[in-house]
Amino acid sequence: MKTLKFLSVLLLTALLLASCVTTSYYQIYKATPSDTTLLKDNLLVYEDQNCEVFYNLWDEGGNIGFRFYNKSNENIYLNLEESFYVLNGMAYNYYKNRTYTNSTSSGATNPQLNNRYPVNIITNQLYSVSFNEEKIVCIPPKTSKVISEYTINKSLIRDCELFKYPTKRKIKTKSFTQENSPLIFSNKIAYTIGQSKNLIRFENQFYISEITNYPEGEVLESKGEEFCGESTGAILTYLNNASADKFYIRYLKVDNAKH
Repeated sequence: MKTLKFLSVLLLTALLLASCVTTSYYQIYKATPSDTTLLKDNLLVYEDQNCEVFYNLWDEGGNIGFRFYNKSNENIYLNLEESFYVLNGMAYNYYKNRTYTNSTSSGATNPQLNNRYPVNIITNQLYSVSFNEEKIVCIPPKTSKVISEYTINKSLIRDCELFKYPTKRKIKTKSFTQENSPLIFSNKIAYTIGQSKNLIRFENQFYISEITNYPEGEVLESKGEEFCGESTGAILTYLNNASADKFYIRYLKVDNAKH
């Protein structure tokens, strides 16, 4: 009887644990620039006579930040007060007039006598330095600076043609045009050259052209890490869909959840 009860408890525990198992899925987005000249050798690059602006959207939620390279022989002044991230017609400021604080601590050892024996007393001091957010970012000639502030999308997009929890056989891709895309986003960037007061403006716009939902087994791959041609013994797991014009959202399914 005791054995039967013990087996019953084990079975019940196994069922409870199985009911709590979660499975990961990934919604992967492909973005297309409205200006196709931004596509250069699988990279997203805007270029004019003064600068190059590089995009790599690949991140969870999508990274609309950019690397601004000054290819001129003068300082470029990137005006963040006149630069914006725009998502489905809503503009968001790059300059927010914030104040940042950096804190550091330092310790000093002071030898002192205590009952005729030397004792080291350690004293700590905390230093804080506050600085204001830059409204104008200076980029010297032939150098780059990275501007990063916003993610593109944090919420799962649902569509009747996409299974939320697809099996391998039910993976489908939903395609969009710029006219019916659920997400249209852009950077409006403004800068000046040298001491000129003439503001140069441009906009880099993208739209979601494809969405695909995957079970994690279809997008995760593992491989051994190597350094200088030799194995380190570590195993790296990565998403095999990585690309400058894509990004992803990871989401979970608890067993018995409905589509």
